[in-house]
Amino acid sequence: MQTYQIALLGGDGIGPEVVAPAVQALETAARRRGEFQFEFLPYSAGAAEYLRSGTPLPDATLEGCAAADATLLGAMGLPSVRWPSGTEMAPQIDLREQLDLFSGVRPIYLYNAAHSPLKRYGEGEIDFVLFRENTEGMFASRKIPADLSASEVRDTLLVTRFATERICREAFLLARKRRKHVTLVDKANVLPTMAFFRSVFQTVAEEFPDVQTDKVYVDAAALFLVKNPHRFDVLVMENLFGDILSDLAAGLVGGMGMAPSADIGGKHAVFQPSHGSAPDIAGKGIANPIATILSAAMMLDWLGGEAQTAAAGDIRAAVRHVMADPANATPDIGGSKSTGEISALVLRALEELPT
Repeated sequence: MQTYQIALLGGDGIGPEVVAPAVQALETAARRRGEFQFEFLPYSAGAAEYLRSGTPLPDATLEGCAAADATLLGAMGLPSVRWPSGTEMAPQIDLREQLDLFSGVRPIYLYNAAHSPLKRYGEGEIDFVLFRENTEGMFASRKIPADLSASEVRDTLLVTRFATERICREAFLLARKRRKHVTLVDKANVLPTMAFFRSVFQTVAEEFPDVQTDKVYVDAAALFLVKNPHRFDVLVMENLFGDILSDLAAGLVGGMGMAPSADIGGKHAVFQPSHGSAPDIAGKGIANPIATILSAAMMLDWLGGEAQTAAAGDIRAAVRHVMADPANATPDIGGSKSTGEISALVLRALEELPT
């Protein structure tokens, strides 16, 4: 039987609370399929680890993630714990850069009309995937300390042909498996870097004549996501644009607690909810575990294999069954159920699926 070693990073705030049910879902899905199993290897990282040891991402943790078959991460960072430059600890970004996890994948799917502020859409009518280039863009100069007493500070927006080609290619490859449409989101009418990004996108598009394309400026994309989200299938964009629009997109389907994500490279991958550590609700038992459970399903897809893909489908089917009832909701999506109650419902639905 195949055994996968999974690095487990609970992190800060609600991270450990939402990782625990995702682990249970993975174990249950694996047991039902009977062809693989997991060994979970816990590591410490995050703001709390920085306060304890002086680094938010110890070498042992980075090495463990690099050696594992995949990494499941809860959430990292606390607003009150910052570098002397004033920025927050972001070891999850360090992981992306150190492991070259260039592809930020953010699936957006509406499970229940009650979750969306756009009440005209039903289950499955908002369904797209956002691809965020993870390794450069406006984040390229994030580690250059700012002189807070200076008269000006500048950030550099870096776009390379190599990184743009590979993120665009990943977007097209997924679109071939979906509805065969890719939207480029940029600001090519103003920024030379974005005109370059668009030129590279168009070159990559020639490799995929069966996939239709569209190009939308980022400000217009924000409007269209709210007014007409069902027009989108796969979207691809620069790092900062992806950071912002993925949060907006999550709001269309209930918020960050309903938004899974993956950071994927050529050899390594990290799976985590799109939300942060939410220290204001940590320990209250009301965090939404769905995004992390769905991120675990993405992990199964990435690991590959017929049984693994089937197990990923099982988890999504269980979530779909539970979310079909508007009463099955944590406070962030208008309900009153606890983390434990929602997790138990998903696990029970998973157990009851036909094999």
